[in-house]
Amino acid sequence: MAVAECPDYFLLHPNYQQDNVDRTANHRPAELIGSSFQQAANRNSPNHQEDDVDLEALVNDMNSSFESLCSTYSVQAEAVPLLHNGQSHRPSEQTHSHGHTHSHAHGQPTSLHQKLRRSQPMHILAVRRLQVEEQQYRTSSLPAIPNPFPELCSPASSPTLCPGSLPPSEPSGKYIIKIFNEDGMGKVVEIPADMTARDLCQLLVYKSHCVDDNSWALVEHHPAMGLERCLEDHELVVQVQASMTSESKFLFRKNYAKYEFFRNPLNFFPEQMVAWCQESSRTIPPSQLLQNFLNSTSCPEIQGYLYVKETGRKSWKKLYVFLRRSGLYFSTKGTSKEPRHLQLLADLEDSNIFTVIAGKKLHNAPAEYEFCIKPNKVRSEQKELRMLCAEDEQSRTCWMTAFRLFKYGIVLYQNYKIPQQRKALLSHFSTPVRSVSENSLVAMDFSGRIGRVIDNPVEAQSAAVEEGHAWRKRSQRMNNLGSPSPLHPSSLSGVIHKTQLWFHGRITREESHKMIHQQGQVDGLFLLRDSQSNPKAFVLTLCHHQKIKHFQILPCEEDGQVFFSLDDGTTKFTDLIQLVEFYQLNRGVLPCRLKHPCTIVAL
Repeated sequence: MAVAECPDYFLLHPNYQQDNVDRTANHRPAELIGSSFQQAANRNSPNHQEDDVDLEALVNDMNSSFESLCSTYSVQAEAVPLLHNGQSHRPSEQTHSHGHTHSHAHGQPTSLHQKLRRSQPMHILAVRRLQVEEQQYRTSSLPAIPNPFPELCSPASSPTLCPGSLPPSEPSGKYIIKIFNEDGMGKVVEIPADMTARDLCQLLVYKSHCVDDNSWALVEHHPAMGLERCLEDHELVVQVQASMTSESKFLFRKNYAKYEFFRNPLNFFPEQMVAWCQESSRTIPPSQLLQNFLNSTSCPEIQGYLYVKETGRKSWKKLYVFLRRSGLYFSTKGTSKEPRHLQLLADLEDSNIFTVIAGKKLHNAPAEYEFCIKPNKVRSEQKELRMLCAEDEQSRTCWMTAFRLFKYGIVLYQNYKIPQQRKALLSHFSTPVRSVSENSLVAMDFSGRIGRVIDNPVEAQSAAVEEGHAWRKRSQRMNNLGSPSPLHPSSLSGVIHKTQLWFHGRITREESHKMIHQQGQVDGLFLLRDSQSNPKAFVLTLCHHQKIKHFQILPCEEDGQVFFSLDDGTTKFTDLIQLVEFYQLNRGVLPCRLKHPCTIVAL
């Protein structure tokens, strides 16, 4: 059949369908196809017996039909007014459910001067719109065959690819995370998408050969805004990294105060700051303090004065503030708790609380105890931050700890109990696991003419103690025979402390304060450093009741031997390791025992 050889472009175009012929044209559908073309079609029909076809006449008729079609189509394009951005405006156009388009109700025959010439440029957006409509007409005229893969070819408006039609997918695969320590050195690790902050800390502890005492933390640090916070153990590292800017980074450090409030709640929540909502006279008993914070049905609150930075200004205003499960509020009338006097300052659900570093320098804060509430959607806009400042360190710690308890609730307690449960499971292995090289060693006695193996464990332990005393006697004898003084750098007792994690060398007083602040400010947190005023002395920096104190360790000489003491010679030690071990067991002249060494690890 000759009609089958005609391109689908002409057969499927709406101008070839009798129902969709433009009524403004002066010709009928039959006139668009030449007579020779119709005759050829009739001759090729099944009822016709002749096979000869005048191909030249057929081609000429097709060319003339194509020119007539293009002119008619150009007239339609010219008749549609274009807006300034190239999009057409068709107020009276309506579309059938089958994809056919009606003509305008008030259409009139188009004059010759309105026809679009071939040399006249057309607007590119109008041409693209016509091509899209043409494709829709072609698609609508095809038979309705089910498409087995609609997501591969459906338009953007199709419900198959609608953004809200698909459930949000969880992140998968591997991600690259870079972790930094305090001296700026970093380590790149590859982690899965579901790795939590606790798992990443344990991985870094394993790679860095540190002691896993469940006090390591991953810190989210924003240097441009001067903010940082410790990630909770259950938070996904990949999700937190997605909300950080390119300048932000993760830090790996100790944080002894992460769960210290579960052990000593009274040190974190002063009695005058904790109360019940809507009740001014009734206080919470100390024994039920944490239970009420963890119980979602109870309504405790933290109350007190805070300095609040005004939005868009550099000034601070002192307000009476209430922290509840529903958010942070301030009273517009003194200390009133009536709902009509309370206004919302910040929401807890979609926010995190950060410690502000150098708040006086960056924000002109009235005190050094600044913190802020940062919404999760905010990346680097400081105008969206809610800057707050407390009057002392204990008040700031109380506000920040209560914020965590109100937001996470029982999840924090579960994070705290997981290491305790793991420790209970390992309690059956009370003795440390020895390495292969240690298992190959045995206790020997060389006091006789020949050596012998000591099989009795009690005798082996006493021999080890006796050997330790003999080593100290040998060191004292060598000093009496003219060996270098212990204060000399080559002396063992003068340099052995430099290998300890709690010794930090020649750091300033301000740097020691910064390290204590960063690692929690809990009772017993300590470090040792060189004295800046006395080159032969050392300084013990200790935290007690969130206050940092310094104790000078002075050398004293007796019988030609030099000792170290921090109580004017009452208690003397041959080296700093002995001094630290003694005050870890005995408080002595210190306000508390040495419990937590301030440690910096090299990644």
